[in-house]
Amino acid sequence: MRPAIYIPTYDGRERLGRTLRSLEAQSRPVDVVVVDNGSSDGTGELLREQFPEVALLELGRNLGFGPALNRAIEAHPGDPAILLNNDAVAEPRFVEALLDAAAEGAECIAGVLAQEADPGRIDSAGVVADRTLMGFDYLHGEPLAAAGRAPAPLGPSGGAALYRLPAFRAAGGFDERIFLYYEDLDLALRLRAAGARCRLAPEARAVHAYSASLGAGSGEKYARTGWSRGYMLRRYGVMGRPRTAARALAAEAAICAGQILRDRTAQGLRGRLRGWRDGAGLERRPVPEEALLDIGLGEALALRRQRRG
Repeated sequence: MRPAIYIPTYDGRERLGRTLRSLEAQSRPVDVVVVDNGSSDGTGELLREQFPEVALLELGRNLGFGPALNRAIEAHPGDPAILLNNDAVAEPRFVEALLDAAAEGAECIAGVLAQEADPGRIDSAGVVADRTLMGFDYLHGEPLAAAGRAPAPLGPSGGAALYRLPAFRAAGGFDERIFLYYEDLDLALRLRAAGARCRLAPEARAVHAYSASLGAGSGEKYARTGWSRGYMLRRYGVMGRPRTAARALAAEAAICAGQILRDRTAQGLRGRLRGWRDGAGLERRPVPEEALLDIGLGEALALRRQRRG
């Protein structure tokens, strides 16, 4: 089976065009699949007119990031399955570097997303999490050279990732309940709990426009991230451990208060409550404790502020 690269998109025609042109210049050719979550901006016409070699899966409505990718991978299976955001421009060796790293045997590979505003610095080199399962972009703000000497993260970011298809399928793919945000962390936790290994490919680089779709401080983004956070807290039983629960409550209270005071929105708080409710009655997932960061509340909040900045 040939490797394939999957790009989910929703009303991102111009960004998507730049992404696809960067894939035309790859040092290692690869099949490309775009999964369209019901765009109304002429995305389909762009693909048919300018990129006829790209496979297009049109869903007709917005199913969310992970569910769209699940459908694209099943409709056009490739092994390995490579993921790239529609707001990322890949360097010519992006695909080649991911495939070279995968040849060493790991089940998933993290690529490196550089900041659009400062391409010499890392936006994300995968995902990591603390003991409350608060997620962070690995190496965010560090110079690109830092990726060459860093250990592997917990798992890849969904914006620049490679998964071996058997491992992806064995883990159940992306959780269909998670519409957007934290779906890559959730998958990383399930893969790690099942014994899968992750590697970092420092030369697999793409320049990323952070939160180009929803906006970094928008109420809609806070609602989506909040839902995913509440859902994860319940699904993984974080609140069942008193010390961890107290730490999680303090962190979430600080984050929600900041959103209310700074951005004048309580969407993040309401999202967390909905996510907690929607996680009720579901089978609890195991937590790979050995793979989590052992950091304090202050450091965790500082990492959050750094990302926001």
